[in-house]
Amino acid sequence: MFRKVSLLRNVLAPSRSLYSETALGVDNYIIGREKVKQSFTAQNEDKFREKMLEFSADKPGNMVFTEDLKNMAHLVNKTPEDMVLIEKMLKKYNSQNKELRFGLFIFGPVIMRMFYHLNEVDAALRLFKDPNMEGFFDQLVSFQLLLDMLYENKRYDEVLEVFDFIKAKQIQGGRYPKHSVVLAFAACYKLNTPKSFEYCTQLWKNLADVGHMPMRKAATFAAGLALEQNAPQISLEILSTVKDQGYVSVRNLKLITYAQLDRPDNAIPILRNSINVDEPVFKKRTFIKKAIEELRKSIVKNAEKDLEADFNKIEKTLIQNGQINEDTIEHLLCTEIASTALNGQKRNRSVIAASFNEGNNNTSRNFNKSRNFNQRTQRMGLNDMY
Repeated sequence: MFRKVSLLRNVLAPSRSLYSETALGVDNYIIGREKVKQSFTAQNEDKFREKMLEFSADKPGNMVFTEDLKNMAHLVNKTPEDMVLIEKMLKKYNSQNKELRFGLFIFGPVIMRMFYHLNEVDAALRLFKDPNMEGFFDQLVSFQLLLDMLYENKRYDEVLEVFDFIKAKQIQGGRYPKHSVVLAFAACYKLNTPKSFEYCTQLWKNLADVGHMPMRKAATFAAGLALEQNAPQISLEILSTVKDQGYVSVRNLKLITYAQLDRPDNAIPILRNSINVDEPVFKKRTFIKKAIEELRKSIVKNAEKDLEADFNKIEKTLIQNGQINEDTIEHLLCTEIASTALNGQKRNRSVIAASFNEGNNNTSRNFNKSRNFNQRTQRMGLNDMY
């Protein structure tokens, strides 16, 4: 049988969140907070809160306008009073007759960024599940923000619960938003239980059935969990789907996988190619010490003297080149994603904090027709807040 190798967890603590604030657009939200704060004096801010408390009350004629909610979403502090107020405003705004709303500002992402910034995960989850808020958070980036918040707070079971809810929605014509998929596999890896492994393998099969190719990060989390659950054969199959086999996480996972499979001869070419590859010094292909040690154990176990001699020569060169380090697989897998393809795109500044260009389908279809109207009617200065 395969040997249980517990070397994926220890020592170096990975990032607490999987996606950086830049990748999630939270950095732009923080800039928006500062600009809104500067436009209010302390006295005016208190009066504004009083007015919003009055306008959000369930009385005939009371309304919360888009500008009101925009401002409060950026003024809100992590206090019980502010949390109650923003929730009342959100529910009031969402319950108002849709015909009375002329703006196309999509609030889901900006509100999720607000909760993310304040780390108010319970409030975010409660509103996301609230039937009265149906459709409010139906944007891909809102899903990603909520899942990352739950992941950051180590609420991995709830990551999977929310992911199942997202699958059922099929927003933008798909059941499996790629970044949500990554976070689901990350949660499975963190749980590291037979149940989470079953969920992981079933999800992988479901993705394959619909022709969805998960991102490399998702594949490496799934492969890492397979190794933790003593299933290197599954790890190898998953890793074979990754297009670029040169990534550091893939290389190291494959070394450990081959070691667990007692097939060290398949791992030697990976090491040799990392020495021969023509890359700049700062792009040296590195390996973690634990992976090298596991490979050595497998070679010794199989008593292959020629292979051992070859391995020793390669290891010596790797050491001389500084290509072996003390990192762990968990550290490699959980390294924070600094940016996504979305961050590199030129985004319309008037909706960057709200829709992140990932609003619901109806809004997307109507956006170009209403663009000039929005630009004329938005309050001066709000375009540049986000």
